[in-house]
Amino acid sequence: MSFPLRLCATVIICFSAVSAAVSTTEAPYGSPTIIGTIKNSSITESSGLVASHSTPGAYWTHNDSGDGPFIYALNASGASRGVFRVTGTQAHDWEDISIGPGPDRGKSYLYIGDIGDNNSARSEIVVYRVAEPELSVETAKVTKARPGKTEPADAIRLRYPDGKFDAETLIVHPVSGNIYIVTKVPLVDPVVYEAAAPFSLDKVITMRRIGEVRVPSLFGGVLTGGSISSDGRRVAFCDYFQGYELVLPAKSSDFNDIWKQRMTGFDLGKRKQGEAIAYRLDGKALLATSEGPHSPITQVVVNRR
Repeated sequence: MSFPLRLCATVIICFSAVSAAVSTTEAPYGSPTIIGTIKNSSITESSGLVASHSTPGAYWTHNDSGDGPFIYALNASGASRGVFRVTGTQAHDWEDISIGPGPDRGKSYLYIGDIGDNNSARSEIVVYRVAEPELSVETAKVTKARPGKTEPADAIRLRYPDGKFDAETLIVHPVSGNIYIVTKVPLVDPVVYEAAAPFSLDKVITMRRIGEVRVPSLFGGVLTGGSISSDGRRVAFCDYFQGYELVLPAKSSDFNDIWKQRMTGFDLGKRKQGEAIAYRLDGKALLATSEGPHSPITQVVVNRR
């Protein structure tokens, strides 16, 4: 065989081997799939989403500003699991919801972020912490007109150390209970702020500026929601266009290293105005909702471990 023919044969064999390797490599994210539709007509602007810890398979959401201090439980297909008025709270501009530890060990707590500030005018913001309500066949019959009631909520009052900002992303670490708020800013990189647990309830807590995160989008950091996996090693975000994920390096034990990592974008499908994202309790998929009544529930399988 002449040299040119041998070279061509070698190239073809190598290309075939590479192609075979690529074809058997699993994509890090699955295609967005609609798995349900929110049935409760009182949920008109799903603005936050989090997986329940006390009732596997259930999720919590809330409306954007203008609804009142209500949280709504649903399953992945969108069927209602209950409606609760959060005792001792006000709803100025609820933007996101998370879940984590709290004062009582063995209990899961919902954290509701009253953190919206479109005009950057609020001198302080509030994160409400409330014990996660138990869900049952009976709570699924409860409606907004006659809601259930939660235990009294704690008001964790926060301020930024360097100004006033709009934000729609709230994350609570599943082990430390630290609160993270990520600002919403067009055309530039958003900033992460941290409030370390435990929290004093009798004063305003000044958060610590962690730093900026680089969002791979032409529109910058217009982040509208966030979530953290139950193992505390992955963080997901959404904006109006797609989803993003950060992964903590395997060798790192410092969670704040996650903000230094390269953010990966992924498709969340067509949404009217996407403002909520949540890891499934097992961390193997992400769910997203949209504002508007009877929002579709979209799922994206996470293949990267």
